[in-house]
Amino acid sequence: MNVAKLAPHFIARELRERYRGSFTGFGWALLQPLLQLAIYSFVFVQVFKARLPGADAPGYVPFLVVGLWPWAAFSDAIARATSSIQDNAGLIGKVALPRAVLVLAPCAASFLLHMAGFVAIVVALALAGKGILLAWLPVALLLYVPLFVLAFGFALALAALQVFVRDLAQVIGQALMLMMFLSPVFYTRANLPADWQGALDLNPFTFYAESFRSLLLGYGDFDLHRLLVACAIALVALAAGHWLFRRLDPHFEDFL
Repeated sequence: MNVAKLAPHFIARELRERYRGSFTGFGWALLQPLLQLAIYSFVFVQVFKARLPGADAPGYVPFLVVGLWPWAAFSDAIARATSSIQDNAGLIGKVALPRAVLVLAPCAASFLLHMAGFVAIVVALALAGKGILLAWLPVALLLYVPLFVLAFGFALALAALQVFVRDLAQVIGQALMLMMFLSPVFYTRANLPADWQGALDLNPFTFYAESFRSLLLGYGDFDLHRLLVACAIALVALAAGHWLFRRLDPHFEDFL
């Protein structure tokens, strides 16, 4: 059995498990982002009166949405996949299967659901006249490919380590929150002192937040060189995660 043949089954199982017992079923994947959009619009625009620097800056709500939803896919994939080996301990002991598929399933399910929500909310913003460049949406969605590769690489490494360090899942939750605030999800480079702006590039998610906004809002420049660097980082993360996972895989059953 290989990962490619098993992946659709395990991804479908993951999707069913997430919405089992839910009244709206998979419809919640579309309703949730629209409800969150209404909340963010009220909190950030009406309460905090958030504004972006620059005369040509977009509204704060589309700015936030275009950066936040890809982050939600990335962080949710890593958070759910970190405990995937431990969560399937019973299956591992009974069935011979490539364990990487157990990590792939929650990663892929998270990206599928959040991408569906992303499309729904971007279309809603475009219909509301919020300055979305809808023609660039197919190109923007391609950015999810290297972002998924990056998340899967991290997930493989963390899922393997979590078998031996059980409280790693709690640490990852805090680390992801810190990583979010150290990337331009809620702010732009211009909000930081000049000496700190370059440090944002140390965060691998910075490229994605800024590139989604460049494509869909025309805010900033889309840099092909940075795209190549981001793809290279994603592939290195995947290779490193896969290597660590394979090294630790033979010892999983002894610690589960």
